[in-house]
Amino acid sequence: MDGVVDSLTALSGWPALLVVGALAFGESAAFIGLFLPGETALLLGGALAATGRVSLPAMVIVSTVAAIGGDSVGYEIGRWSGVPLRRSRPGRWVGEQRWARAEQFIARHGPLAVLLGRWVGVLRTLVPALAGMNRMPYRRFLLFNALGGAAWATTVVMLGYLAGASWRRLEDHVGEAGAGLAALVVIGLVIWWAIRRRRRHRDARQ
Repeated sequence: MDGVVDSLTALSGWPALLVVGALAFGESAAFIGLFLPGETALLLGGALAATGRVSLPAMVIVSTVAAIGGDSVGYEIGRWSGVPLRRSRPGRWVGEQRWARAEQFIARHGPLAVLLGRWVGVLRTLVPALAGMNRMPYRRFLLFNALGGAAWATTVVMLGYLAGASWRRLEDHVGEAGAGLAALVVIGLVIWWAIRRRRRHRDARQ
């Protein structure tokens, strides 16, 4: 991974945009995220923008489109390949424990898992394929995919931009912060659902 990162640091302009975009795209479309987290590429892309070697708006746009596109391809792979993908050699390499974790996450949170999973490394890679396998309606998938992709790509690129040359210090903490954010969102939704349910019961009694 260090070799790939070192190569990226030497890029600028369109080559940098294309490589960062390709890594963000391939994270879910080709399981690249299990080797090189897309967050690393996006953090570095933001750092390159901070040095003036690439346009910040262009990096945000390319990263967002690539993230959304990669998840859409991952969805289609899961939809058409289904169980054979999971039982294939690459699928077995991913590991049953990782598949099970992502599957439980989707079962628990439904379409919202597409949005929340974007902030957690292994889930970001596997959830789109599992959404396709489980025949989640594509329009619903695309809505949460677009919201999550835009928020994630913009946030991570901006963090890299603000960190500048110190972007590596953030690398190990972005995923942890994302997981914490996802947990807070889930807790908030559970509280909101409980309050709404209680109000319905109270109104029904009146």
